[in-house]
Amino acid sequence: MANIKSAKKRIKVIQAKTLQNKMFKTQLKTEIKKYEAALAAGDVELAQATYKAATKKIDQAASRGIIHKNAAAHKKSQFTKKLNNLGK
Repeated sequence: MANIKSAKKRIKVIQAKTLQNKMFKTQLKTEIKKYEAALAAGDVELAQATYKAATKKIDQAASRGIIHKNAAAHKKSQFTKKLNNLGK
């Protein structure tokens, strides 16, 4: 355990940031699940709406550093391919 005041503060700040990142990551996973559920149902309109929400969350996660920018681009590319193949 830290004895220095600034180190104690850093521990508290890191715990708060970790909690925020966990909350955001949970929201991201929820949006992804909603999109995949819409794809599984075959509902094109719902899939398009959830696609927008999911890609927005992915972009936000990448900008916050929660996921890597290349991982975000890969995921968005996968989602776009799935959406384009849904109508066929």
